[in-house]
Amino acid sequence: MSADDAVSAIAGGDSLQKIKRKSLAESIADELRDLVLLEKLKPGTTIPERETADALGVSRTPLRESLRILASEGLVEIEPNRAPVVANPSIDELKSLLQVQGAIEGLGGELACAAATDDELKQIELMERDMRAVSDSCEPLEFFQKDMKFHASIVAASHNLPLIETHKNYNSRLWRARFISSRRRVNRSGTLEQHQQIVEALLARQRKKCSKALSNHLQMGFRNIKTALSEAGHKADDIQQPVRE
Repeated sequence: MSADDAVSAIAGGDSLQKIKRKSLAESIADELRDLVLLEKLKPGTTIPERETADALGVSRTPLRESLRILASEGLVEIEPNRAPVVANPSIDELKSLLQVQGAIEGLGGELACAAATDDELKQIELMERDMRAVSDSCEPLEFFQKDMKFHASIVAASHNLPLIETHKNYNSRLWRARFISSRRRVNRSGTLEQHQQIVEALLARQRKKCSKALSNHLQMGFRNIKTALSEAGHKADDIQQPVRE
């Protein structure tokens, strides 16, 4: 079979559909990620491979692959000869990560003001309106997913591929921290107001104003995280050091 014949055979079959499907490991990672975000798997908790695989009805091989995915996102820590542990980053680590993420999103917004299409900006505006409409009725995890899609769409509208990839990597490491911030309804009105300011700057293509609004938004997120951890009764030492079992 020639190379052309091989390409034709692949294109004519269902191989491309199979590639688009999530692997078992990715599906397991999705399940475990939600458990971490909802704190059904709390920071510092060990994840025993055999028992977890049995509970999920899967073999240990895809489970290990899923744990590596979560480790790359900073949600799980894996060390030789020890059971994986749900990550428990310190406040200082979160602060540093959010400072970088604030700069990334600020730059993303600035570039989006120049590079985004009108259709892209319209979609971002619709996302912001949807979040306001469902704010009081939406489940915390669903609202958070809408929130993260909103932010990712702004950076994607920059059309700067290295920036988009860097944002994705940092956002993975901040996933749980940003969920903690997002689910605090006490400051939800402030979050929505900031989203509206971001969109207004985007639609007006005011680069500096949009960049500043996004950076300020991430700063408020960090304050929400600190407050949420304090309300949960965490002490400084508890936050800084993961609990090993």
